Amino acid sequence: MNKFAALILVSSLTFSAASHAEENWFDSFKSMLGFGETAEEVAAEAPVEAEAAAPSMMGMIGALTENLNVSSDQAEGGIASLMNYVKNNVSSDKFSELSSSLPGLDQVLSAVPEITAASEGGMAGLLSKASEYSDKLKSLNEVKQQFEALGLSPEMITGFIEQARAYLDTPQGQEARQLLTSSLSSLI
Repeated sequence: MNKFAALILVSSLTFSAASHAEENWFDSFKSMLGFGETAEEVAAEAPVEAEAAAPSMMGMIGALTENLNVSSDQAEGGIASLMNYVKNNVSSDKFSELSSSLPGLDQVLSAVPEITAASEGGMAGLLSKASEYSDKLKSLNEVKQQFEALGLSPEMITGFIEQARAYLDTPQGQEARQLLTSSLSSLI
């Protein structure tokens, strides 16, 4: 009778409500019986998951499209404008670091929208005039005009930057996030 009571006790503990709440209770049970995955099998799966989480420009464009409710062409053109700004305003070493930590960056730069010459009045005209005397203002004005060429308001620039930073807020994206944040600080 004692063996039967011990068997019921072990069974009830194994299948208790707490065990059911655990995400992989069946895997834990199999491991206790010696039928679980080996350490080598678990280790072999880990790099695949880590690679899937690594940031890329295509992943960033997807996140921008989804989170900002813009088309994929607008997302690609907007981030290309920002990355072109970074390329023109940081050292080539820093841009190389950013490019190496964000696969696909060099290809995305080909999506920078072209700016058509248009007469601007009011504040936009003043910014254009001031940009003739300052390289930073010129770059800032170009980003603004590129966003407008995509059908995006200049106010969206900040949203693009914040979403890009949020996308890179992963263990694998920290270096790229830091480089991007410091490079785009004058646009925020």
